Amino acid sequence: MKRVGVIGGGLGGLASACTLAARGHSVVLFEKNGWLGGKAAVLEQDGFRFDMGPTILTVPSVLKRIFAEAGRDLNDALDLVRLDPQWRSFFDDGTTLDLVASVDSMHQTLSEYSGSATADGYARFIDYSKRLHRISENWFFWRSIGGLRDMFDARNMTKAGTLGDVLAMRMGRSVASTVRSFVPDARVAQMVDHFTQYVGSAPDASPAVLCGIAHMQTQEGVWYPRGGTAAIPAALQKLAEDLGVEIHLGADVRRITHTSAKVTGVELKSGAQIKLDAVVSNSDVVRTHRDLLGGVKKFERRRKYEPACSGVVLYLGLRRRQPQLLHHNFVFSADPHEEFDAIYRRGEPAEDPTCYVCAPARTESGVAPAGGEALYVLVHTPYLRGHHDWPRMLPGYREVILEKLRRTAGLELEAEVVTESSLTPLDIHNRYRVLKGAIYGLASHGKWTGAFKPGNRSPDLRGLYFAGGAAHPGPGMPMVLMSGWIAADALDMDSAGSRTVRRRVPVGASS
Repeated sequence: MKRVGVIGGGLGGLASACTLAARGHSVVLFEKNGWLGGKAAVLEQDGFRFDMGPTILTVPSVLKRIFAEAGRDLNDALDLVRLDPQWRSFFDDGTTLDLVASVDSMHQTLSEYSGSATADGYARFIDYSKRLHRISENWFFWRSIGGLRDMFDARNMTKAGTLGDVLAMRMGRSVASTVRSFVPDARVAQMVDHFTQYVGSAPDASPAVLCGIAHMQTQEGVWYPRGGTAAIPAALQKLAEDLGVEIHLGADVRRITHTSAKVTGVELKSGAQIKLDAVVSNSDVVRTHRDLLGGVKKFERRRKYEPACSGVVLYLGLRRRQPQLLHHNFVFSADPHEEFDAIYRRGEPAEDPTCYVCAPARTESGVAPAGGEALYVLVHTPYLRGHHDWPRMLPGYREVILEKLRRTAGLELEAEVVTESSLTPLDIHNRYRVLKGAIYGLASHGKWTGAFKPGNRSPDLRGLYFAGGAAHPGPGMPMVLMSGWIAADALDMDSAGSRTVRRRVPVGASS
């Protein structure tokens, strides 16, 4: 089998390493930091423990599939707690609305909150989302896709139902317009829009097919791993070590070595050169081409990609829990159109931002001293622009965020803060080497092509594959994990001289 190098020990890289090792390849993983997990890192400060990056786990079947490659059961590796309600919404008019998984329960709640038109529309939207999810499972997920042509080739178009699936995708329509065609209440529509905020893009500029995320979440639920999100890379690291993956921490890759047609290995910044048969890059795809391959011209001639949004994260250690909060919460802006226009089109932080607030102590009290809370507050911001000076901007924007939380959710936090830390777009850019500080990789903007990211198999160099939020199928924990599996599966198929999936493990299987 192949000797494969994996660049980057984020969730996508770990998923690739585990899948490849389970299939018999010799795998060596290079991670520049002193820890594995990438953005799924942990901050411990003054007795508080914060997840630094992603905090919402959906579609756990993806993780199950990765463990099943090695004949392992995910439940033996992680203690997952299902959260329902999935999140609480705070609106500018002073009302709150809890999102629950049961469509019937949501129908009843929405009937009382907004009337039968919104309740019936929500149910029809979830039914439509279910179809989009099925289309994604059939045509989009679990294989390397770089564009519409990869999904529907000439042979596929002759299959029964294919044309109907194409039409159901509402090509040329946006998430926002699709949501509002079902849901008339502006507040509920704003909540439903935020299913797509996992991909860090504006709902009014993202393709309608992303509405399938809603069914993915309502079907499989929202989960919290005890130990926090960092428990996921820890479990994958243990699996990788059990499978014989060679892990090098503090190993910064300077470049991917190659001939004109094929990868030959990697060179580390230490000067060491390692010969390899293939490489999976879990680094940002654009930065992989620019920094590790020496240029992006050929890559960008195929398509220009825009960074997704960035964000400001406040880690607030509070002396007391806040009783009005669930584990996951959204404190919504008064005008989402103005908010998204500022972030995605004008490139400025929103004056009235939507705040995502995670309060994990109600699920796992050990994240904070007795009675306290390890509050995580994320506000989406533009990706880095030349005029952004975040060391200067952060203090003022922190006040904007805290005032928003006070005004809309009744959270009086300033006097409760015991300890505090933060991340800005500049910090994210430097810490994770993502393009212009974009948390979610590449934007999903474009009503026709926005769902498509660079494919997991390089069209330029044999033996080069891509994983992570900037590669297919995109950002968000389950998609990043899936990208790692796809990259490994594509490599494994190529090593066997086959372009058909060699081993499809049924979702949820344990062997």
